[in-house]
Order: sequence, then C-alpha cells, then structure tokens
Amino acid sequence: MAGKLGFWSRLKSDFIYLSGLRKIDQRTRSFRPDASILVPDMLEASVDRHAGELAFLFEGQTLTYAELEARANRFAAWAMAAGLTPGDTAALFLDNHPDVIAIWFGLSKVGVTTALINNNLRGDGLLHCLKTAQPRAIISSEELSGAVEAIESGLQATPLGVLGKADLSGPALSSLPDRRPPRAIRAGLTGKDIALLIYTSGTTGLPKAARMSHARCLTMMSGFIDATGAGPGDRIYETLPLYHGTTGLCGVGTALLSGAAVVLRRKFSASQFWPDVHDNKVTIFVYVGELGRYLMKNPPSPLERDHRLRCAFGNGMRRDIWAAFTARTGVEKIIEFYGSTEGNISLINLDSRPGAIGRIPPIIRDRMPVRLIDVDPATGVVHRTADGLCRQVPAGVSGEAIGKIEATDSRWRFDGYSEKAATEKKILRGVFEQGDAWFRSGDLLRQDEDGYFYFVDRLGDTFRWKSENVSTSEVEEVLSSCDFVNMPNVYGVEVPHAEGRAGMAAISLSTAPDMDALYRHVTQALPTYARPVFLRVLPDAEITGTMKFRKTDLVRQAYAPSPGRQDVWIIDPSAKTYRPITAADIEQIEAGTVRL
Repeated sequence: MAGKLGFWSRLKSDFIYLSGLRKIDQRTRSFRPDASILVPDMLEASVDRHAGELAFLFEGQTLTYAELEARANRFAAWAMAAGLTPGDTAALFLDNHPDVIAIWFGLSKVGVTTALINNNLRGDGLLHCLKTAQPRAIISSEELSGAVEAIESGLQATPLGVLGKADLSGPALSSLPDRRPPRAIRAGLTGKDIALLIYTSGTTGLPKAARMSHARCLTMMSGFIDATGAGPGDRIYETLPLYHGTTGLCGVGTALLSGAAVVLRRKFSASQFWPDVHDNKVTIFVYVGELGRYLMKNPPSPLERDHRLRCAFGNGMRRDIWAAFTARTGVEKIIEFYGSTEGNISLINLDSRPGAIGRIPPIIRDRMPVRLIDVDPATGVVHRTADGLCRQVPAGVSGEAIGKIEATDSRWRFDGYSEKAATEKKILRGVFEQGDAWFRSGDLLRQDEDGYFYFVDRLGDTFRWKSENVSTSEVEEVLSSCDFVNMPNVYGVEVPHAEGRAGMAAISLSTAPDMDALYRHVTQALPTYARPVFLRVLPDAEITGTMKFRKTDLVRQAYAPSPGRQDVWIIDPSAKTYRPITAADIEQIEAGTVRL
C-alpha cells in the first residue's frame, strides 16, 4: 500500500508529531509509578494558581477553583469522620454534577480510592459493580439512593451517604472544615497506588473495574493540554458521563490542570448543544463519535457558525461525520485519540487527518511499542509462526493492536482490573520473544505506510456469514448514512440449520421509517452477505451513557420480538423491503425451511 504523503507533507507531519509528542512527554514524564506526586497534589497546585477563576459552570451556577476545593476539603473531612483511611474505597453513584469531581478530589486527599459507578445501573448490574469495588461507604443522591437501597441486602451493611439528606448521614457538610487536610495523611502513597476505579461500559458483558493509578490518572488528565492549547479563559463543554474516562479524566483534567473552566451538562442534548455552546462562550468540547452523528442528524442551525469553538477532542469520530461536522461548523481542529480506560495503548491525531486515530512517525516507531498482529478477526485467535511467536501485519492490513507492558513506565504499565482472571485474559505472552508480555486491546486497527492508524472493528464483532467475514463497523457506517437511522449497532446472531451468524442491526429512528428506502440503500451499498437480515428498532433510552447499545443483551434476544412489541423486522428480497417478522417466519427459520 503506497504512502499518500508527499515528501514535504510527510516532513510537515513528522514535525507536528515529533514536537507534539515531545510536549506531551515533557508534561507527563514525571508521573511515574514510583514517584510521590499524586492527583490531589496537582489539583491543589492548580487551585493555588487559579483560585479566583471559574472552574465549573453548571445549570446557571458557578464554582471557582477555590470554592471547588473548599467543597472537596469538606468531603475529605467527612471521609475521615466516617472512619475511612488510606487504601479504603468509597463508591460514588451520582448524576453529572460538579460534586462528582469535588468528592473524588476530596477523598483522594486522604488516600481513599473512589469507584465511579454508572448512574444508569440498577438491580444486578449495580450490585455487581458495588460488590466488585468492595467499598466501605457508598455516596449517592436523593434521586438515586433508592436504587442502592433496593439491593442493600446484598451489600453487607455498607453505609450509604446521601447528598442533601442529613448531609451524608453524618455531621452537616457545611459545618465541616474547608481547609486542606494535612498531606501527611497520604504521604505513604506513590504513583502506582489506585486513585479511582472506572468501569468498562459493559456493552459486551458485566462491567469490569479498571484500576486507575495516580500516575495513570495524571497522564490522562494532562495529556491533552498541549494538543488543545487549553488554558485560562477557555471553557470546555462536557455533556457525557463523568464516570467515563474520556469526560471524567481527559476532559476534566484538561480543564482543571490548565486553568480552564468546565461547562457541564447533566445529559447530552442534541437540540441544546449549539445554544449551550453559544450562550456559554464555549471554546472546546469533548466528544465520543456518536455525539457528532447526533448533531449532524439535526437540521442545520445558524448557531453552528455563531460560536467561539476552536477545537474538539475525543474518540470515535468516523470519517464521514468528521467531514460533515467540519463543513457545517467551521471547526477544523479535531483531535481524535485512541485508548481504553485500562489499556496501555495511546494514540493521538495531532494534525486533524480525517478518520485517523493517531500516527506514529516511522522515525520513532521503536520508542512507541504499539504493534498490529495477525489474528482471526471473528474468533480473536492469534496466528503464530512455527516457532510460536506472533506475526506483525504489513501496512494496509488489519491486525489487533497490542502494547508492550513495562511495569516501571506509567505510559506502558497495565494495572488491570479488580478481578485477577479478567486481567490475565488481556495479557499476551511470548509475542516477539520468549517471556515478553503485551496488552491485548481487542481492537482491529489498520496502519498506512505514513504511520497513520485507523480503527477497523472490535475483535468478535466481525462475524462470518455465507463464508465471508462481515465487519460490523462497515455495515454500521452504511446504515448511519441513511437519513432516518440513528445509532446503528451491528452484530451476528445464530440461526438454526445455517453456518455462521446472520447479520442483525439494532437501530433507533429519528422519523417514521421508510423500509423500502432502507432496503434500497442497503442493497446498493453492501454485498449480499453483509446486508442485515434482521433489524431491531429500539428507543434511545436503551443505550448506555457512552452512547452504545448493550450488545450482549441484543445478541441474546436474537431475532425474537420483545414481549408485546413489534420491534423486529426481516429482510424480504422478493418484496424489496424490510417487513415486520411474523410467527410464521420464526417457525420457518427454526425448521430450516426458509433461505436467508
């Protein structure tokens, strides 16, 4: 695959990346596992520099850096009064609110780890996350505390503190001291100690608690300051959940460690996005890819050009949405990055190349141990050579991204999950030499000859149908380009008497569907084997806080309609449409008397 950059373009890109990555390295290199610098140290230093400046703007209320820290100090005092000591864990179950940051900032001052719990969870999912964290206390709100009380019999009498209700069931918060607790309380901690537990989204199973060390948190919080140019006077718009690493660490950290302000919204709203950006003088916003898709599905607005936005950063912005977003809004600086909450692979797109998730210039390839290896895209089985080692894929060929694990370097360290077995599953050993260890991302990426990386698919999301591999992301991109289809999520489902898995897509709809038009759209854009055989129409309420459907549940339901609902459609080539699936259809599928 020939490189696309000419000599001068490559030289320019090399300069951007070498200088940009050097700045990131200089800012983050002191955050080592053995260093004494901790998250609260850096936040306190930022408060000292920016005490009177705006830290949060939320629902018409403002909070300065000094006021944020005063509240954090009171939460630290509450934790000590409640008997929490360094090394203990407290679980935080709250909606988006500045208190989410104030609480974990305050608890970190006294060496307490905070588990950030997805506020959409209920029942067994919530119980699983709380039991995994093994908290000595749970902090919630009046609105959400009922969900915790409903499962408290399984929590072994863990105390529940409720904000606004007897102020955490202890001394009135306002009566507690707002001065900094002595640093000596956390003096024995180092960068390798755990500051936060952040859970994976749970779209492919129960969430796993990623152990976020102080060194890792600080690297994520600081890593985008230079790329975005954030600083005093900037306002960073955050609409995604604060329990998620992209918003809660990368976004918040970029603001609070640079002197910028966070403009926080309780939940994302496509209709309110541009009014919020305009009215609050937002200069930067944080995204995940589907946020951009939602915005581009809305009719154009004059406010899309009447704003102060100069930059966006996040992950998951697909090439088609990228182009449309830039054309409509005039925002050309889009900093796409790649990484997982728990993983040791970090890539960043510093020159806004549409669709790329980052670049490693060939000249520094040896200093950034990220490699793509040959695997089966459907099963994830690693293809090894005769001597048992892994094979790298050439430029232009998809492979699983892996990152070399180096315990003494926070950039390449892998701290894993609370569950030891889950941690071990993510480690690949004997990769390029006997005894080495690499983190498995579970993602298929492709790299071109210029060093740019592109996301292809999740391992296991690729499935085989009619003896062909189907990429779910490619099918999702086709469905997304249909005017009335939102949030497509493609997966394979087992069908009796058939080899492989039939394609199925869960979608939400912006308007009444024209299934004849959708059929034409799909058949014109996709080969026969890649066309979804089934569709399930879901309301937006059934997506996760990070704008993903819960794929595990969808695969389990397969093509059976939900009780009392007509929400599954089947492809009908003879009528050239998708139509509601019937009991007769299901009977024929089960008997193997119909050809799909």
